[in-house]
Amino acid sequence: MSSESSKKRKPKVIRTDGVPAEGKRGKGDTDQDVRYYSEESEVDLRDPIKDYELYRETCQELQRLMAEIQELKSRGIKENASEIDERRVQSCVHFMTLKKLNRLAHIRLKKGRDQTHEAKQKVDAYHLQLQNLLYEVMHLQKEITKCLEFKSKHEEIELVSLEEFYKEAPPEISRPAITLSEPHQQTLARLDWELEQRKRLAEKYKECLTSKEKILKEIEVKKEYLSSLQPRLNSIMQASLPVQEYLFMPFDQAHKQYETARHLPPPLYVLFVQASAYGQACDKKLVVAIEGSVEEAKALYKPPEDSQDDESDSDAEEEQTTKRRRPTLGVQLDDKRKEMLKRHPLSVTLDLKCKDENVLHLTFYYLMNLNVMTVKAKVTTAVEMTTAISAGDLLSPDSLLNCLYPGDHGRKTPNPANQFQFDKVGILTLSDYVTELGHPYVWVQKLGGLHFPKEQPQAWHKPFPSPPQHWAEHTVAADNSLSASHMELTVKLLRSRLQSRLALHKQFASLEHGVVPVSSECQQLFPTKIVSRLVKWTAIPYEDYAELPYTKDVIEAGLAEDTHLYYMALIERGTAKLQAAVVLNPGYSTLPPVFSLCLNWKGERNSSNDDNIRAMESEVNVYYKELWGPKPGYQLLTNQLQRLCMVLDVYLETEPHDPSVEGPKEFPQEKMCLRLVRGPLRLKPFKFNYPQGFFSHR
Repeated sequence: MSSESSKKRKPKVIRTDGVPAEGKRGKGDTDQDVRYYSEESEVDLRDPIKDYELYRETCQELQRLMAEIQELKSRGIKENASEIDERRVQSCVHFMTLKKLNRLAHIRLKKGRDQTHEAKQKVDAYHLQLQNLLYEVMHLQKEITKCLEFKSKHEEIELVSLEEFYKEAPPEISRPAITLSEPHQQTLARLDWELEQRKRLAEKYKECLTSKEKILKEIEVKKEYLSSLQPRLNSIMQASLPVQEYLFMPFDQAHKQYETARHLPPPLYVLFVQASAYGQACDKKLVVAIEGSVEEAKALYKPPEDSQDDESDSDAEEEQTTKRRRPTLGVQLDDKRKEMLKRHPLSVTLDLKCKDENVLHLTFYYLMNLNVMTVKAKVTTAVEMTTAISAGDLLSPDSLLNCLYPGDHGRKTPNPANQFQFDKVGILTLSDYVTELGHPYVWVQKLGGLHFPKEQPQAWHKPFPSPPQHWAEHTVAADNSLSASHMELTVKLLRSRLQSRLALHKQFASLEHGVVPVSSECQQLFPTKIVSRLVKWTAIPYEDYAELPYTKDVIEAGLAEDTHLYYMALIERGTAKLQAAVVLNPGYSTLPPVFSLCLNWKGERNSSNDDNIRAMESEVNVYYKELWGPKPGYQLLTNQLQRLCMVLDVYLETEPHDPSVEGPKEFPQEKMCLRLVRGPLRLKPFKFNYPQGFFSHR
């Protein structure tokens, strides 16, 4: 039965849009299609639960019929053949029912899959539409952010004030009826007025150039006239030489100076000769002069007059001396100290003039009994300097020349033999008398040709308890070659020291008002916008600096001495306060200042507990060569302070926002950084890259 049914079974027809997939269809195929479509439409009308019940009943009937057939066959009676055939027919009917139910199940499954596929396609379409909308929203947000962050070029231009604009600009440009109510039109009008003014200035500049060329031509004509006049003047000068020599007119002052120089002690004489020679040859702004009493200097040369008085006079004097009271021990020691520290009556003065007409006055003295030279300094400025409280020690005579050469403090005498002399008269150290006598710097001795060995006392120096009778009899040696070898470098260092101190004096006046002056040459070292600002700049004593907990490393490294200058800077931004303790070496700007930082924000942070504070210190202490600016680098201190303000902005803006705090971030990120942090230490990008304008790590 199964073989016959399989032969009669027709191939399954796949539904298409009315067009057969391959081959031709006969009449049976068309009927099958109709039945197929009728069953497909019948699925919508039939109840799946009832079909399931029918399936169960059919299966049970099949089981029963099969059991009866088996039982009938087992009996082996021939009369049962008709009954078996009947039950077979019934079983075939049930098989046809199962096939139909199977086809209906497959059709239901196909319809369910089709519906699921359609639903999935709808969901995918909605999802794609949602993604398109989200991408469009993100694109619009980016465009909005770009528009909000856009910086126009006109923001960098300093336009005239509104009052001046409406006062000076013509009505066709200012248009007050429109611009007063519309800020955009007002800005455009101000830019038009700025363009108009610049055009006028450009025309004026051209006119000035033409007038300058005319003046230069006139100057050239006058130079030619003067150059032709110079040979005539030289011939006249040569012809008048006998008259000049006869009248001593041109050489009178020099002659007097050299006459006075004969009475100078050897060290001052060497200084006078070498300084005069260097001024004539290399430095026309170096003025050398001699001050003091020539009569007192001559009196030192004269031997004591032999008293040939009568015996009666000598007896009378002896009686008078016996009647006088003997001086006490304290008075005798004071007299001996005064005699020991006695200066020569003559002194040599050097006036070092700078390009800006500021003058450094140096007065050199010679201590006759100690055989050392001292110097006193004084500064005369061309214009009156702005009074700055923190700049009090910059031009002080006691600290102006400190450490001109490294380690030369001028507190101790460079002559080792002087200590034995001090022990005799009860002088502990020469530093107690430098205010009156001057500072005995080592470079002062070398300018006078004096050289003292460090390991042994002076064997060639013979100290004397009283002024010598004649300088030729006194064994004082002054080396001209030693003075000449140190003259040029010392003069350059002195002039550089004066210029650096005057530059610092001007800078301190601005710093005390909270303004960090940055020159146009150094603008490229910093971004255009720095929010942090300097609010305080004061001078502090060494004791206060040593008591700060975050300056111990600097003191232990030997970078802070009592001869240095100490200052405290306070930089603020919002609730954050950055304290900077500054050590200013006397050799500024060759030797850079040293900064120690402490940030008070959400606790106290310094280099010991915050690696980024240590990195901020490195930005100003280690990479100071980037901040020197134009030579000779006197703007180093202000550039370091400006960099501190810059790195404080980066430090605060790159700090993560605390989610427990409600409201916007206290310090919004305004600086463009490639990476906010890097490495296990989580260091921040403090290096500013010009001209790109972003910050990166070193």
